Amino acid sequence: MLNRTDLRGRVPAPAELRATLPRAEVDVDAALRAVRPVVDAVRERGVDAVLEYTERFDKVRPRAVRVPAAELDRALAELDPAVRAALTEAIARARRVHADQRRPDVTTEVVPGGTVTERWVPVARVGLYAPGGLAVYPSSVVMNVVPAQAAGVSSLVLCSPPQAEFGGLPHPTTLAAAALLGVDEVWAVGGAQAVALLAHGGTDTDGTRLDPVDMVTGPGNVYLTAAKRLLRGVVGIDSEAGPTEIAVLADGTADPAHVAADLVSQAEHDPLAASVLVTTSEALADAVDAELARRVPATKHADRVREALTGTQSGTVLVSSVDDGVLVVDAYAAEHLEIQTADARAVAAKVRNAGAIFVGPYAPVSLGDYCAGSNHVLPTGGSARHSSGLSVQTFLRGIHVVDYSADALRDVAGKVVALADAEDLPAHGEAVTARFPGDAR
Repeated sequence: MLNRTDLRGRVPAPAELRATLPRAEVDVDAALRAVRPVVDAVRERGVDAVLEYTERFDKVRPRAVRVPAAELDRALAELDPAVRAALTEAIARARRVHADQRRPDVTTEVVPGGTVTERWVPVARVGLYAPGGLAVYPSSVVMNVVPAQAAGVSSLVLCSPPQAEFGGLPHPTTLAAAALLGVDEVWAVGGAQAVALLAHGGTDTDGTRLDPVDMVTGPGNVYLTAAKRLLRGVVGIDSEAGPTEIAVLADGTADPAHVAADLVSQAEHDPLAASVLVTTSEALADAVDAELARRVPATKHADRVREALTGTQSGTVLVSSVDDGVLVVDAYAAEHLEIQTADARAVAAKVRNAGAIFVGPYAPVSLGDYCAGSNHVLPTGGSARHSSGLSVQTFLRGIHVVDYSADALRDVAGKVVALADAEDLPAHGEAVTARFPGDAR
């Protein structure tokens, strides 16, 4: 079922390797052309434009953007107890991990009387996005809200698309997750119009003020991604998330049933989802194909999974050694990377580029999606080479606080002047010497 690329006997140089490996092609630039009029209309006409586009795209027109508090309470009260227990556990584990990510302020004494303190200050107001297209994602509510709260963000608004099936409200499980986390401001709006409204704010149909945010986080489709790109600068963003992807680095010790199940689990997200196996064992590759042939017809979203697995973004890559496999997965820089090899911990330690690494046969990606305690909002499309997943740090800004005494400034004044003159910016030096009018230069 999976296309094969044979790299046994050679591993190409990085540029060629990146071009060789399977990868989803998402044309954000093309989506920008469709998104720009939406963003412009929301900036100019606010909620009226939001509701018009919502009716066109989501086939429903909510009475208002902001979800009433009573609807959040009702969704939580009616939530399946088993789902509530699972979400409660997921929240507790995520809180445990993210609590340890908070950085302390650090003061460095550069010289006697001269200090620089790095203060970590949370963003004041953040818009969090939970998708609602092919699936329901209360887990994305958890993954966005928990680190923001751990960072100390004081104002949170959650956006999720309205559903015709639920009277123009977001999916009730999404609402229940928000209520469970203590988020009381939820907007029934999705896609590009959600990002535009978060960036510019507006006035709801009942006169309620919808305040703009400072940052937008969370995954979505290509149109949401295009809107984030277009509005970056008006608001901060976490990343430009593309289709989900999994890479599995495996040798002959891996269980083909485990590998196949994990590839299918990511493929059910989206027809553009990428599932890539990198292996030293042709026998394992054959066995995984056989497992896929059995599993795919039996899974609920068989058509979607089959399209993803047979697309150009998915495939098997054969390599001569596990070390060669590490070179390949580093070049691929997967959102999710599983290591299913002998001595998987040691192999995982060699990997430099991945959004998250799952070690051994009992750490499937789906554990990280829900209950590992890690965050599942991760870099895609190879951006794990330079970017990290969502964390407490996403919502913090480092501010340097410079505190120098007169003696400490006087001591370095000559050097400031020398550098200012070297850059032909004499007024920079004069801003220092003006403080010491009696001193010789």
